[in-house]
Amino acid sequence: MKEHLKLYDEKMTKTLKSLDKEFGTIRAGRANPAVLDKIQVDYYGVPTAINAMAAINVVEGRTLVIQPWDKSTLKPIEKAILASDIGINPANDGSVIRLAFPQPTEERRRELSKQVSKTAEESKVAVRSIRRDAMDKYKAMKKASEITEDDLKQYEKDIQDLTDKYVKEIDKMAAAKEKEIMEI
Repeated sequence: MKEHLKLYDEKMTKTLKSLDKEFGTIRAGRANPAVLDKIQVDYYGVPTAINAMAAINVVEGRTLVIQPWDKSTLKPIEKAILASDIGINPANDGSVIRLAFPQPTEERRRELSKQVSKTAEESKVAVRSIRRDAMDKYKAMKKASEITEDDLKQYEKDIQDLTDKYVKEIDKMAAAKEKEIMEI
């Protein structure tokens, strides 16, 4: 890879990783522990991630079982899940919490598909913003006579090619996630 693209390639890669993580939190009917990643539990006054205080297992594809290491945290975990926007009621049996993921309706699938599209579009905007920053830097370098006009044209073409590559990858990821949602 060309030296002047390394920084921008790294930033765009981070955008893809962030998108992948975001897609993991979109509930597609299957039980996925990633839906709990954003939920914080008040653990003795400290906001704590559920996966830091309990074992989380997928059972039969549609059920998450949360088994806290400290039984006294069952109620706070249950409360945090109820307060979150995942839309699933936890079942607390005194030793574990079960989250049963229902089969999504057609309407819910379309809603999730729109959410995927919106999230993908936000990632594309982020990638284009990185491209714009690169273009501004290259133009400033040209203005300061650090690079020639020909270099500027080549750099602009390189950053555009990199941007196109990442936008295509985002489209591929979004299409795969939408397919997953619609096939449930």
